Amino acid sequence: MLDQIVANAPVYLLICGRCFALVMTLPLFSLRNVPRISKVAFTGYLAYLVFPHVNFSIYAPYLAGGAISLQFVLLLAGEVLLGIITGFYVTIIFSAFSTAGQFFAFQMGFSASEVYDALSQVENPLMGQFFNLIAMLIFLQNHWAQRLFARALVSSFDSLSAFSIVAGQEKILRFLLGGLSNLFFDAFVIALPIMGTLLLINVAMGILSKAAPMMNLMSEGFPTMILVSFFIISVLMPNLCEYFSHSFDGAFTALERLYASIATGGRP
Repeated sequence: MLDQIVANAPVYLLICGRCFALVMTLPLFSLRNVPRISKVAFTGYLAYLVFPHVNFSIYAPYLAGGAISLQFVLLLAGEVLLGIITGFYVTIIFSAFSTAGQFFAFQMGFSASEVYDALSQVENPLMGQFFNLIAMLIFLQNHWAQRLFARALVSSFDSLSAFSIVAGQEKILRFLLGGLSNLFFDAFVIALPIMGTLLLINVAMGILSKAAPMMNLMSEGFPTMILVSFFIISVLMPNLCEYFSHSFDGAFTALERLYASIATGGRP
């Protein structure tokens, strides 16, 4: 196996380029706390596993000049871009759960409690970070990470090449824009029960403040909304976990359909 890798070093470098771009853009794997040497080692291990299943005969005419030619550099840049596109789409999926927490964090009174989220690497309210952690646990528990690296990554090498970016650029752009649209839709669906309940509480508190002007809403309204919000989250958590899993399933199915749709479009 090692002899084949050494004999086909340019092809192995192309595989490493896509795997490294994917690892560097995926949530959890792209954390700054993870040493860079660990990411490089994980990338080499992925490329070692994927190498026997990859057929890069389409690149054979462009690898005649070796790994120092301009054509090889352009092919490597295309492979890196394909890995970034895949990792960016998975990041969009997780951003939906984080955005859902941001939608109702202001109504709960947690809008000022923004902390640095190590998963999304941005300033995120506590509820957004909480939903992001729950989604990450579901992602790992249901073996979506294994499916991403074992099936989606291998199938991407079978159907996508650097030429696919040029041949299917319109489909890829439409796919990513559709993912951004689904981000806000999923976030709104997740946050809608809590946002609707908090809206009713705010209306009730407004009526009570008119009936009893001496009522202190700061000392009574916010604790009520926080308690009710956590109660709703605890009751809906099984349904939310099921919806999270359904979102991952639909997202990976859409990703596989994208690979299949441009499988024949990346041939020069």
